[in-house]
Order: sequence, then C-alpha cells, then structure tokens
Amino acid sequence: MAELKIGEISKPRFEFRSFGQCFCEAHKRMARLSAPVPEKVWERQSDEIYIISAKNDINNTKIRDGKMDIKTFVQSVDGLEQWNPLMKGEFPISREVLEKEVFPAFMVEMPALTKDTYTYDEFIEMVKANPDLAAVRVHKQRFGYMVNGTICEVGNVLINGAKVVTINSESTEIEDIKKTIKDVGLEGVENINYLQAIKRVIGMSDKPLANE
Repeated sequence: MAELKIGEISKPRFEFRSFGQCFCEAHKRMARLSAPVPEKVWERQSDEIYIISAKNDINNTKIRDGKMDIKTFVQSVDGLEQWNPLMKGEFPISREVLEKEVFPAFMVEMPALTKDTYTYDEFIEMVKANPDLAAVRVHKQRFGYMVNGTICEVGNVLINGAKVVTINSESTEIEDIKKTIKDVGLEGVENINYLQAIKRVIGMSDKPLANE
C-alpha cells in the first residue's frame, strides 16, 4: 500500500466522491477505521467560488483567496475519476491568460476583452453576463481521515446556501480506494464530482442529487 501524505504534491490521484443529504453510517465507519491524521486536517473551513459552464463537464474551475485553479478531467478507471491541474492564476488576471486559458476551458464564446488586466470583480461580471456560465458560492466544512492509506473526508457543503453532504476517498492506488469504499459501506453509491453536484443543485442539470 503506497504511503500518501495529506497535502503533499504527488502524481495525479484517482477519486471517489459522492453527495447526498446524509452519510451518517459511512461517516461513523470512516472515523473509526481512520489512521491518525495531522491536526490541521481534523476540521477545515473554506469559502470558494466555482465557475460552472453549461458547455462542458471536463474542466473544474474554482476561486479561493483570490486565486483561480482549473483542473481538467483525464480519465475514468473502474468508475474512479482522475483529474490533472490545467491552470493556476491570481487576480488581477491578464487578458492573455483569459483569452488563452480561462475562457477556452469554459468552452463558451469569448467576451470582448479591452483591458490588459482584470480584477476579480470584473471577471465575475463577465461570468454573470454569459448565459452559459454561473458563479456559484460554495462553503465547505471538511473533516479529514485516512483509511487504507487513502485520503478521505466528509464535508458539510453549502452550495449557494443549499446544504448537502459529501464523502470521498482519493489515492494514486485504485485498489486502496475500492477497499475503502467497501469498508465504509459505500458500494453502489454514485460517484460524482463537485462540478456535477453543483449543476444538479442549481438546476443546470435535471438529474437528481446522488443518494437523495
């Protein structure tokens, strides 16, 4: 079993994640099966803005503390998803980065860019002006665990104020994730990512939220 430290940069990880209203039993098992984890990941809170595009499901864009982070979907193996960093940027952000990286990742029509740099507020206004894009507020309260060498968490998530619960296991080792899914009692539970969950909550997708 590969040793994986929380927070370290490693090769791209595979992930199982689901969303619903309650994973009470699975959470209980995850906590009991967990190896000790660093105190800094016992409980974490964050406020993020996800930029959701109706035109694609392969690029995951979020903004936290004035920094933009775009991950892109690489592949799915045995139902587990692998994502890679595509871009990291900070505000104010340059027109060149918006033209060459950000808006192409959204796969929407390019807005008229007349300035050399754009502030966060100016960028959000461009997002709001595009009918295929949505800026969604996401607050996360996350509790970290480690089961079978996989990084796990249970989180209380507010998506534009709507509360859902997420649970996950991620690792570079697919078999370790599968064992964790079985051990905590999540077999048969739908694996969806933040992008899909947010689309369902805000009505951009007509699918119901997983495990309701």
